[in-house]
Amino acid sequence: MAISERMKRKPKEPRIRPDFGDAGAPIDRGHPFYFGFVATIGALSAFVLMRALASASQVFVLIIVALFLAAGLNPAVEAIRKRGLSRGTSVAIIFALVILVVGIFAVLVVPPLISQGTHLIQIAPNLLEDLKKNATIANLNSHYGLIDTLQKRLHEVTSNGTLLITAFGGVIGVGKSVLSGTFTALTILILTLYFITSLPQAVELGLKLVPASRRKRVELLTDAIISRVGTFVGSQIIVSALAAVFIAIFSAILGLPSPIAIGIIVFVCGLVPLIGHFLGCGIVTIIALTQSVSIGLIAFVGYVLYVQVENYLVHPRIMKRNLAVPGAVTIISALIGTSLLGLVGGLLAVPVAASIILILEEVVIPRSEKS
Repeated sequence: MAISERMKRKPKEPRIRPDFGDAGAPIDRGHPFYFGFVATIGALSAFVLMRALASASQVFVLIIVALFLAAGLNPAVEAIRKRGLSRGTSVAIIFALVILVVGIFAVLVVPPLISQGTHLIQIAPNLLEDLKKNATIANLNSHYGLIDTLQKRLHEVTSNGTLLITAFGGVIGVGKSVLSGTFTALTILILTLYFITSLPQAVELGLKLVPASRRKRVELLTDAIISRVGTFVGSQIIVSALAAVFIAIFSAILGLPSPIAIGIIVFVCGLVPLIGHFLGCGIVTIIALTQSVSIGLIAFVGYVLYVQVENYLVHPRIMKRNLAVPGAVTIISALIGTSLLGLVGGLLAVPVAASIILILEEVVIPRSEKS
């Protein structure tokens, strides 16, 4: 069609919009009904959000633990990267070492642990009979029936060889425990791998939200906080290694089987805050009870005494030297973190306290001095 013919076309008539009337007065936001409606919607939204967060609390715990492990492994990755390797290669080396350590732990520790546990189950009735020979324990048993109750319960759960199944709530309970533990471990491992690989990019993305005039200072503070988390992990490894060496030597003196394997168990348990040494003490005591009741009591008392020395002398001094956190702050922060968030709170308490002290020293106190 020619341009002249298109120009001769009749122009379209303007579209007539329907008349819906004049707009009314705006809503009076000071009206009680409006305030009540908005307040109700806000309360319902907050309630739904809190329920959603509570439902996903386990996921947040896994994310926090993975972030903590990623920050803890970051100094080792940076040390390898400074030798000229890429970050991806450095992360692969660190994870290969972690998997190697886990494999060594499984080879050295699991077989002796299973054999000693089986042996303890077999001699448990004789151990309870030996306890009755003690005058004090025999007197307590005559009044309260403690040993008799334990013997009866032990006979019930071991008479048909189903102690493990009974302990975990049946065959389905065993399967659930194994699958849940495996899934949780793999999830934390994969999240840690992703976080430690993309840690510089995540920090850079977060710094873009900071005003440009303060970005450099915030970057330095962020690097210092990440460094302190890594220092805490290194310090915790040192503390656990000292506990492992002591318990291994102590086990060898008592004549316990596989003292090196026992030391490795204590090392792994020592890395877990709050309940780590409770687990380690229980395992060492159980292994010692396979020898005799007296050796079991000596092992229990010796472990408890070492834990007290570690909690009030070794651990605070190492944290004060490496993290510049006073010993009293270390203990108080661990108690507060435990009461607020349980295991995760105990895990994060000391590095969070170190980060708060850093911010106070670099930001709050200088600003107070200038005012």
